Amino acid sequence: MSRRPRRNHAAAFKAKMTLAAIKSEKTLAELAEQFDIHPNQMAQWKKPVARRRRGCLRRSPTGASPADTWSSTTPPGHTPA
Repeated sequence: MSRRPRRNHAAAFKAKMTLAAIKSEKTLAELAEQFDIHPNQMAQWKKPVARRRRGCLRRSPTGASPADTWSSTTPPGHTPA
């Protein structure tokens, strides 16, 4: 029985898979089957991004939301993306 050669995925492919997983329109298993990768691999790619997302959405010690902080520290005419 021969093994499949080890594959190296490009950063663009990983980003595409991670965004698809975060959108949660399909399960990790469905996405993994669709793109021919192991579900655990998708979970590994998603985990650090999800952690950073959670950190961005935390409230500051003053109780202000990130949107409030953004608007109070930016010049007029700039809006969050």
